[in-house]
Amino acid sequence: MTAINFRTDSISAQNTFSRPIALKRGGVLTLTGTWTATVSLQRQGMDGNWVDVTSNTLVAITATANGTIQVSPIDVPALYRWGVKTGNYTSGTVVGTFEGK
Repeated sequence: MTAINFRTDSISAQNTFSRPIALKRGGVLTLTGTWTATVSLQRQGMDGNWVDVTSNTLVAITATANGTIQVSPIDVPALYRWGVKTGNYTSGTVVGTFEGK
């Protein structure tokens, strides 16, 4: 697959989110760095508000360590972002690279 969107952002504070990325056929968010936080994945709803992306069991998709988060094609098309909500940051810098398909 060829990436049509590719964006890297860094976060080192609470209540901070990446720049939005348009996903049309899924994507992968890769988190790296040295950090202690809870990262949330969000998408923009039809009303323009950002909402947490949830799994099939309606649990919000979050990460607390380096790794990848897959966004399946069934969850798109939409604008997506990742970030650290208020109260979910302790220390360090999270580097996230979002690759859209």
